[in-house]
Amino acid sequence: MSSLETTDIFRGAFYLCMGSDLEKIRFNHKQIASFMFEGDDLVRHDKAYINGHALVNPVQFRQALNHLRDIMFKRLRQGRFENDRPIKNRAYKNRC
Repeated sequence: MSSLETTDIFRGAFYLCMGSDLEKIRFNHKQIASFMFEGDDLVRHDKAYINGHALVNPVQFRQALNHLRDIMFKRLRQGRFENDRPIKNRAYKNRC
C-alpha cells in the first residue's frame, strides 16, 4: 500500500477511478486543497498519468471529479463559518 499527495483535482479523480482511497484533504493558508490518497499500485498509476498512458471510464471519472469537488467545497464552507468573527461597525446590525 502506497500513498501520494496532490493538489491536482483531476489527478485525484484518476486515483479514485483506479481504486485508491481518499484519506484526507488539507488546505494551506491560500485555501489550496491538498488531497492525500492511499492504495495499491498508486505509484504505477501516477506514472501512467504523468506519461499520458492513463485510461479511465469517462463517466466514472466525472463522478469521481464531482465527488472530490463536493468534499472540497463542503470543507471550505465549514472552515469559513467556523472561523467567522462577529461583524463590527455595520449599519444594519443596529436596526431593529
